Amino acid sequence: MSAAPAGRPVNAEQTGRRIEDVLNRLAATGDPAAAAAAEELVRSLMDFYGSGLARILQLLSAPGERRTSGEPLARLLGDDLVASLLVLHDLHPEDRDSRIARALDSIQDHGLERVGFDEKSGTLSLRASAGGGCGCGTGTGGAQQAAEEALACFAPEVTAVDVQTAAKEPALLQIGTGPKPGAGSGARTTAAAGPAPAKTR
Repeated sequence: MSAAPAGRPVNAEQTGRRIEDVLNRLAATGDPAAAAAAEELVRSLMDFYGSGLARILQLLSAPGERRTSGEPLARLLGDDLVASLLVLHDLHPEDRDSRIARALDSIQDHGLERVGFDEKSGTLSLRASAGGGCGCGTGTGGAQQAAEEALACFAPEVTAVDVQTAAKEPALLQIGTGPKPGAGSGARTTAAAGPAPAKTR
């Protein structure tokens, strides 16, 4: 679906009449299931666009202290609902890579970073940091779901998400000396690393 051509204003009254005419024609076919489905579709679209308009008004009328950089466009582009409407109608001013970055910024707590994007398959490869996306006990599953939902709003060109887990670095074993003898009851030294030095004659 694309936006209406420039120079061709959309009249709300005419659009309403067209929708009503289509619903009447479907009802006249005698297929109640088709007519009910069409009415449900119209209601769903009305709810979607109504929510989008309400969100735009909310963002534009936000108090000064809640505004980001005082720039209305930045607030609109950073909102997932508004962004999805703009992308749907090919009105979003940012390119795909910028919108992918926005999507990942919106889920920073999952610790995901971009690895690459396959143009042919539409697969976005991501890497999860060793400590990211694992707090809920579901491994990378929660991070992948969050990424898919964010990308569906900001960058629907991404049709699949592949989350790779970053390899954990082995913990370093540190060997040091224990408390000095006599520093307290039961004080002892830790075993020294390596063989004992040879005694000299």
